[in-house]
Amino acid sequence: MYSASFGIYEKALPALSEWPEKLEAAAAAGFEFVEMSVDDEKHRLNRLDWNAGQRALLRQASANSGVRLQTIILSAHRRFPLGSASRETRNYALDILKKGIDLAVDIGARTIQIAGYYVFYEDHDTECRDRFVENLQYGLEWASQAGVMLGIENMDGEDITSVERAMDIISEVNSPWLQVYPDVGNLAANGLDVAAELRLASGHLVGIHLKDTRPNEYRRVPFGQGIVPFKDVFQTLSDIGYQGGYLVEMWNDDAPDAMDIITSARKWLTACMNKAYMN
Repeated sequence: MYSASFGIYEKALPALSEWPEKLEAAAAAGFEFVEMSVDDEKHRLNRLDWNAGQRALLRQASANSGVRLQTIILSAHRRFPLGSASRETRNYALDILKKGIDLAVDIGARTIQIAGYYVFYEDHDTECRDRFVENLQYGLEWASQAGVMLGIENMDGEDITSVERAMDIISEVNSPWLQVYPDVGNLAANGLDVAAELRLASGHLVGIHLKDTRPNEYRRVPFGQGIVPFKDVFQTLSDIGYQGGYLVEMWNDDAPDAMDIITSARKWLTACMNKAYMN
């Protein structure tokens, strides 16, 4: 039986207000780490300005629960993109990135996930990719000094929709602190060959997002009811020597049975992984 480290997305956990409770819930469901969300909701953006005492309390809660805060996802970049045509928006996006790196250091997170959107809510122009890459490089100066990895996630939309496009930027930037954080559900929903895409990331993987999807349906598809070829996913990752963690990306939407849902999801994925590794 293959042993892997599974983490859970913060928004999949029960609707608990305090971090010690969230981490205890993750532990009870069998997860080893949690991915923190910093999206554009005020209460989550405010995390970037936590004081030293608040950060210390979170570290202590992590130690008490045995559950790591291993990754941070800066979802706020969807609204405030690094590739924006607005200098004010770009500056705020960089501020989010700089503060996110500082937060990662203080809570012990190892990786920050960068969403592969040049822009999202504004029109694309011929320079949005260049602005995205330029500002990503500024972020890498801070990340490398802090010892924090940045991982590009392939998304929906029209920008970095594949591992191939992420790897183009990684090759262009050529920094050991910038790697790829594939989302297998997004790859499948975008109509791509998931196994072939994962092979392109060999040697550059800092994590894997696991979720099920359907064509153009990127969220809230129960595991086993979508099109993601999980057996091929796990077999391919075994073939290329991946030994990192797996982040289960789900949304609880205040479901009263969220604990049952995430526990069942972890068990389903573990069984699927073991079947793949036994062949």
